[in-house]
Amino acid sequence: MRVRFLLIIILASLLQPCRAIITPTIKREVRAVWLTTLGGLDWPHTKVRDARSAEEQKRELCITLDKIQQANFNTVFFQTRIRSTVIYPSLLEPWDACLTGQPNKSPGYDPLAFAIEECHKRGLQLHAWVVAFPGHNFKTANALGKYAMQKRVPSLCIKTKDFWMLNPGMPGTADYLSDICKEIIHNYDVDGIHLDYIRYPEHSIHFNDEHTYRKYGNKLRRDEWRRRNVTHIVETIHDAIKSVKPWVWLSCSPVGKRDDLPRQSSRGWNAYRTVFQDAGMWLQNGIMDMLVPMMYFQAGNNFYPFALDWKECSNERPVVNGLAAYKLDSREGNWDLGVIEKEVRFSRSIQSGGQAYFRSQYITNNQKGVYNFLQHDFYKTPALTPAMTWQSPAQPRQPQNLRLIRDKSGYILTWDTVASSDTNSIRYNIYSSYDTPIDTDNGTCLMSTWQKATTYSIKLDISPNLLPCYAITAINRYGVESEPAYINTTTTQSAREPSVTGGQLELSADGRLLLPESDAQFILVNDVTQRTVMTSPYTRTLDLSHLPTGKYTIYALKKKGRYHLLGRFDKP
Repeated sequence: MRVRFLLIIILASLLQPCRAIITPTIKREVRAVWLTTLGGLDWPHTKVRDARSAEEQKRELCITLDKIQQANFNTVFFQTRIRSTVIYPSLLEPWDACLTGQPNKSPGYDPLAFAIEECHKRGLQLHAWVVAFPGHNFKTANALGKYAMQKRVPSLCIKTKDFWMLNPGMPGTADYLSDICKEIIHNYDVDGIHLDYIRYPEHSIHFNDEHTYRKYGNKLRRDEWRRRNVTHIVETIHDAIKSVKPWVWLSCSPVGKRDDLPRQSSRGWNAYRTVFQDAGMWLQNGIMDMLVPMMYFQAGNNFYPFALDWKECSNERPVVNGLAAYKLDSREGNWDLGVIEKEVRFSRSIQSGGQAYFRSQYITNNQKGVYNFLQHDFYKTPALTPAMTWQSPAQPRQPQNLRLIRDKSGYILTWDTVASSDTNSIRYNIYSSYDTPIDTDNGTCLMSTWQKATTYSIKLDISPNLLPCYAITAINRYGVESEPAYINTTTTQSAREPSVTGGQLELSADGRLLLPESDAQFILVNDVTQRTVMTSPYTRTLDLSHLPTGKYTIYALKKKGRYHLLGRFDKP
């Protein structure tokens, strides 16, 4: 009954013209992309032949990560284990050919270590994307020779029509996959392990586990035995990860429909009965921190009721709807951008936990304008990922000794390092607002997230009494924030200039602003993060109708570089 009521309310709102709906600012949600290394689909496009091409390969990744950061994403699912091959130096599995064009050949550097470092520089989490059961095809297996999976662990492998795969019914498969995940978290500062294809093959793939079932089925029905096998593997990986680094997220991408619903059939394609993933139970039993179901359906009966179903079994953990950005491509589905828009709005309306997009290239290439749309309509400001409070609710200590220092380009905000049992695990979030005290629960005040440095550059060369107020919080690896520490520029700096108005300005219905007479030369409009989003010669009537919804500050630039605060306004 509750599901039907929610659907009626939410679907009624979605039938309204999308642009008329106010887009809320969310402080905590996962905003993720899958960055695919299989065949170099998203990266790398350059193969390493020498030192110069290795640097070009790195540069390619940095360009992609810059775009992801600039659109205020916060998470990258980075494909790390591909098809029983990997993109880091491993004692367990060979190198994938995507890096050099040749199987089992090192590129001369560690791509996973490099990707983690570059993600963390940009405040992005990196979750190592591990393809679980499928292995290499027969051509790659022949090229790998003795390093091929079926040669190294033959007892764990089973052959399909087109490729080798790990057999979920073999008792040793759980330990083999957990050893791979342990190797990653022991050697790398990843933020999560993201499991893909942690499921039995779909009906279209020829797969015969009759022998394994007869030997290990223990008189269970085959469907129940298969579900137990997959659950046992998930549980083994969970225990291996949490015993070493309990803050590392464990997530997976199940099939988009959990099971048939009382009033909606999955039409033979669901996680529970078709590929034997009991993913809802994994959340309920605490062996999965987050689910990213592959909701690659057009907004409608295949999307809305099944997204609600995942949310209702979430156990207060994030269910991040996987959205099919690739379907915007005319060769893949030629969807209208409005499909993605409706699905993002719906995900937020039910507070599901976030969105993830397959694949990153369709986002960064701005397929049908999706990058611009997300950046300007939904991800205007940064967002934190959900806090893993079920693992550890303890807050870090509050930052101390905040101070503001003048420098040649503006100001430096600095504070003391927050002590903890592992100082390297502490990061910092920066908030800004002209309203005091700053509401750190309000996502529109969030300027920077997950930064390691204890300084923040404010590139505003203006009088200090025109600056907004700032707050700093410490955040630990579980995503739990400290109490905020404040620096109030209106009281710690000199009194405001008499000519400064600084009041709230009102836009006309058509988005225009009437300004006073002035000898100023230019106008600057800054968003809540104090980034300049618009400059214009000074004019009394200013058209601001094109700006996205949000809070803004407007300055007049006078001669000799002097700034004058005209006021603040809200753009509905």
